[in-house]
Amino acid sequence: MPDATSADKAACIVAAAGRLRDATAKLRFRPPVTHVYRPLEYAWEPHRRYLERFAGSGAPVLLVGMNPGPFGMAQSGVPFGDVGSVRGWLGIEGDVGRPAEEHPRRRVDGFACARGEVSGRRLWGWARAAYTTPARFFARFLVWNYCPLAFLEESGRNRTPDKLPAPERAALYTPCDAALRAVIECLAPTHVIGIGRFAFERAVALGELGAAYGCALHPSPASPAANRDWEGQFEKALRELGALDDEPKTRRTSRQRQ
Repeated sequence: MPDATSADKAACIVAAAGRLRDATAKLRFRPPVTHVYRPLEYAWEPHRRYLERFAGSGAPVLLVGMNPGPFGMAQSGVPFGDVGSVRGWLGIEGDVGRPAEEHPRRRVDGFACARGEVSGRRLWGWARAAYTTPARFFARFLVWNYCPLAFLEESGRNRTPDKLPAPERAALYTPCDAALRAVIECLAPTHVIGIGRFAFERAVALGELGAAYGCALHPSPASPAANRDWEGQFEKALRELGALDDEPKTRRTSRQRQ
């Protein structure tokens, strides 16, 4: 929608999120998945506020994550949603309920959650250091999670969507693909960048949508590579993909970080 206003773009993306929420509501998954968290249902209020506040900026770069982490979006409803970052920098809060079936080792405490999420702290920490304010960051980027569901095993271990059986993946990917396609059509970005290989591959699978596709390192501490100057590697990847604007004065260079 090239002539859309900021409000129109935000409303378009909120609608895509609502359709994704509804389309995945009845999906069921077999063991080893024992619990499925659906933050677009029980944390819809902060998720909607995030999109209404930031998705209308017309950002030319769409950053796509995988799915909610148990101490991130599963708590706050916001992608890479480390509670301290979401509340302290993004200024987003809202009512958060509980999953229909809650794992005893992975309680949802919403914005009362005292545990941080490393991936979220890294991503939003980089954004804050590089752009200072959310307004400046979201003028350039929007962050969207491909899959809105978190999958937990009996032990409490997080199971990623790519590890699901093929029939379950197919049922899940259909609405997730449709939602990502809709967000790209609403936003009309110049770049779609997967944060991690999974998100990159799902974006590429949509086919040509008028954007350049790329991949950047995921900030998960489970990745040994991400534990060695993730911020520098992430920024380098964005620069090489042509996804960075002119160097803002607030962005730290690799030399300054050392």
